[in-house]
Amino acid sequence: MLRLAIELGTSTTKIYGVGSGIVLSEATCLAVNRANGEIRAYGDDAKRLYGKTAEETETVFPVYEGEIANVKYAGALLEYFLGKVVRRAFRIRALFCVPCGISIAEREKYYKVAKAAGISGVEFAETPFLVALGQDVPLSESNPVFAVDIGAGKTSMAVFSLDGIIAGMTMNIGGNNMDTHIIDHIAGLYHLKIGPQTSEKLKNTVGSLLEYDNQSMIVNGRDVVTGKPRTVTVSSGDVFYPISVYVDKIVEYAELVLRKLPAEVSAAMCKNGVYLAGGVAAVAGFGEYIASKLQMEAHLAEDVHTAVVLGGGRVVGSDAMMKKLCVK
Repeated sequence: MLRLAIELGTSTTKIYGVGSGIVLSEATCLAVNRANGEIRAYGDDAKRLYGKTAEETETVFPVYEGEIANVKYAGALLEYFLGKVVRRAFRIRALFCVPCGISIAEREKYYKVAKAAGISGVEFAETPFLVALGQDVPLSESNPVFAVDIGAGKTSMAVFSLDGIIAGMTMNIGGNNMDTHIIDHIAGLYHLKIGPQTSEKLKNTVGSLLEYDNQSMIVNGRDVVTGKPRTVTVSSGDVFYPISVYVDKIVEYAELVLRKLPAEVSAAMCKNGVYLAGGVAAVAGFGEYIASKLQMEAHLAEDVHTAVVLGGGRVVGSDAMMKKLCVK
């Protein structure tokens, strides 16, 4: 039986195969015919069409704010992805990387998606555990860990040990909120309408939480007054606010989690710090900003984009860890 860890994310789907490592990373996206629902493109091919298609083609994101919004299309997309990396003869046991506190109803959606994709066995592990494991943090019953996963649609955080979660929560805040706010902010600053892909590129290229960062990027868009194409240069300072306002909200929730901790666990947090992963953590200065706000050391994953699925790979490859960490 082939064992896989699958991170079915709002923005990107990643698959880890035991013995092979990360075998796929593509956009969680489809291009669909509006009239008959026929799928025209999958993954990265569909993402490239976003905002550029004619009226008869719709771009569909089957995972919204970290939850499966369209079971049918999510199943079709996962089946397509598995077809790229797995031979049909294999039976698959999959570990899905899911937000902290996933509901029974949401797990039922994953079961339906897995069935549609031809997966025979399904388990779940919460992403804060996987953030730590993806950074090779040793877990034990006596040494609690604080980990935060900041994705495109959700932020999931928890303080935990091998005995389980001590305090944690998941909120609908992530990189997509920042992208939307950047679109509005640039329209206000420069009277220029930009698209979602341009906004995401701005965040990833010049987005920064460093006070004196002066990176810049040339941006094309539509003048909101004349309607004509226009070009402006956008700096790190221009997008600081629409990024920082959501990072500050994440910090606020992190402080709520920390306030719930027993005194001895709080003492351990002072020593151990916080472990960070997820696409938003790639923004320049993110680790330093969080460390300053929370007054504790911040450990950034070597690759913030893959830490969760790497952690999932460690779990799905070990029966003992599956038994200990999978959601019951």
